[in-house]
Amino acid sequence: MESNFVDYVKICCRSGKGGRGSMHLRHVKYNPNGGPDGGDGGKGGSIYLRGNHNYWTLLHLKYERHIFAEHGGNGGKEKCHGTDGKDIYIDVPCGTVVYNAETGKYVCDVTYDGQEVLLLKGGRGGLGNFQFRSATNQAPRYAQPGEPMQEMTIILELKLLADVGLVGFPNAGKSTLVSALSNARPKIANYPFTTMEPSLGIVGYRDNQSFVMADIPGIIEGASEGRGLGLRFLRHIERNSLLLFMVPGDTENIKKEYDILLNELRQFNPELLDKHRVLAITKCDLLDEELIDMLRTEVMEQLKADGEEIPVVFISAVAQMHLDELKDVLWRELNAESNKLASVITSDSIVHRDKDMASFAAEMADEGEDEDIEYLDEDELEDIEDLDDFEYDEE
Repeated sequence: MESNFVDYVKICCRSGKGGRGSMHLRHVKYNPNGGPDGGDGGKGGSIYLRGNHNYWTLLHLKYERHIFAEHGGNGGKEKCHGTDGKDIYIDVPCGTVVYNAETGKYVCDVTYDGQEVLLLKGGRGGLGNFQFRSATNQAPRYAQPGEPMQEMTIILELKLLADVGLVGFPNAGKSTLVSALSNARPKIANYPFTTMEPSLGIVGYRDNQSFVMADIPGIIEGASEGRGLGLRFLRHIERNSLLLFMVPGDTENIKKEYDILLNELRQFNPELLDKHRVLAITKCDLLDEELIDMLRTEVMEQLKADGEEIPVVFISAVAQMHLDELKDVLWRELNAESNKLASVITSDSIVHRDKDMASFAAEMADEGEDEDIEYLDEDELEDIEDLDDFEYDEE
């Protein structure tokens, strides 16, 4: 059975080239020397990526191998402007990262609904000979060619955006917890790797507040080296604000299993260990209160010995045991993470790209220069130079 969850596609994209400017001299019965009247070429279509919250997978792009924008139309006589090529918008789910398939370099990512990112810019249309008329050159016999198209083969890679990501071995109770806390209904069975694809659930909290929880397929030892399903889905954990580690209460050594999971994340991406973590001991309906208290003390002491002070919650999704306590802990940790980010991003740390140019413009204005002068950056100057290669088109 084919999976409906697609998180990786490869597409060849190409913008439209600019239309060619017209080199035309007007000749009519009563005005044989009418002068130049060649029109400009049209602009080629651009390709944009657009975030769309209605998509949560790349399935709609799975069979798209080529996406080409329209070329701009050529200019015509009587100063007729060529038609502009239509822009193409590729709708992708939030959390999509784009890489250049040939170089492997990062291109951009789309993180929120409605965000539009220019992927490939359409070529500008060339100027017709009408634009080059002057007192000393009343019949220019040249026009500009349009700018060439841009082409790139891209890789779209989806990384689920969620507040809480579940990390655990197969059959740790991750899917059961998501179904108990939200309206999500992932497949649940008593055999390993029941969860074959990630799923999202919205967890309701007090005062109509909520957060998003991601059920990630189970990780096994060696997942970072390609064993099991973990390697394919480990990247989805990168976009989670908080990681909830889940270890069954009937495990022989809870701390050892937690360390194995931690090590797999470290091998895949060491930065994952910088995220806030919570440890949930699951299936506690199988344990009595005395054993739970003993395990709590033992686990807390072992974590403290390793220099880790993370919240530990004993729960049972089946018996609805301590789930409210778990939500309180998760909510508190999520807010702590938000406050941490807010303290890092201050007004002093924001870099203004146009600050230098703005300062330069202000200095020029103080010296009496024209305040309406428009300053071009290096890319814009290069674009202008590229169009200076005129082509003669005698008609």
